[in-house]
Amino acid sequence: MLRSVAGVIGLVFAASLNAQTPTGGVEGDFEMRDFKFSDGSTLPVLRIHYTTLGHPKKDARGVVRNAVLILHGTTGNGRGFLSPNFGGELFQSGQPLDTASHFIILPDGIGTGKSTRPSEGLHAKFPRYGYEDMVTAQYRLVTEGLGVNHLLLVMGTSMGAMHTWMWGERYPDFMDGLVPLASIPTQIAGRNRMMREIVSKAIREDPEWNDGEYTKPPRGLMTGLTILWIMTSSPLTQQRDAPTRDSANAIIDRYMDQRMRTTDANDFLYQYEASRDYDPSVALDKIQAPLVAINSADDEVNPPELGLMERLMPRVKHGKYVLIPLSNRTRGHGTHSLPAIWKPYLVELLKEIEHQ
Repeated sequence: MLRSVAGVIGLVFAASLNAQTPTGGVEGDFEMRDFKFSDGSTLPVLRIHYTTLGHPKKDARGVVRNAVLILHGTTGNGRGFLSPNFGGELFQSGQPLDTASHFIILPDGIGTGKSTRPSEGLHAKFPRYGYEDMVTAQYRLVTEGLGVNHLLLVMGTSMGAMHTWMWGERYPDFMDGLVPLASIPTQIAGRNRMMREIVSKAIREDPEWNDGEYTKPPRGLMTGLTILWIMTSSPLTQQRDAPTRDSANAIIDRYMDQRMRTTDANDFLYQYEASRDYDPSVALDKIQAPLVAINSADDEVNPPELGLMERLMPRVKHGKYVLIPLSNRTRGHGTHSLPAIWKPYLVELLKEIEHQ
């Protein structure tokens, strides 16, 4: 188990599984003994995998001032942010989160990536974790595992954006700024909730699921992956990518084949069900840090016509809401992973908080 030590950099490089990645990042695992979940269940060891880039820098009082926590979406992982579309726009020399001046922390959430997952053996006996548990584990990774006592910024996409709202409420003095991308700070209801319920029922009610002890992927997983496809794209994008019948068939066939081969049904089920305890609307007034919430007009998961953001944002003391208009550049819900579109708003916030 990694524990806090005086030298943060020494700790990061001490993890036995740490290794330099081709992108210059450092991968590692932080293990928490007897981790207690909000439902009362425990795991003897909960492992949170992470990638870091750059190095932490402290001020004269020993406070880390350059750490940035970036949180991924449902079914994703931290290393997804190293893609050219995301990290290539933010982490390189001269860019807003240049790793020469920022310490970037990219964790894999509970049940995702290389962190502890149901598929590793417990299957459906794995604790039914929720977003509260995921944020607790993230906080312990940052503070106990990496020895970081303050964050310049917490930013997240989709599920990670929802976690960002929760960070702002639970640890209001711990960060200087917040950027949730593609989310709404209230409990998941309406069409969003219905789609998640379809995913859960399709898998759980499939006889081939066999209470999590399946020998081959249950057919209900295909339904779940179909819902994921619908949630994360947009009609305009799909029409542009597949303007003919044959091209549409080819794209969806390729997607389903690849995802059915690489997706574990238990992991997928738990990832979707984890959102059940999400509802930051009850404590938005606790958020103290400047916050910029960024959504896109073609987001099928968080459609602007619901009017929820306009109703909720006034309760955020230092909050700003940005709605990216529909265009040939947006990609529905997936716009959250295209900083080339929304980067100016991040730059504006960084100028405010980095010169406080």
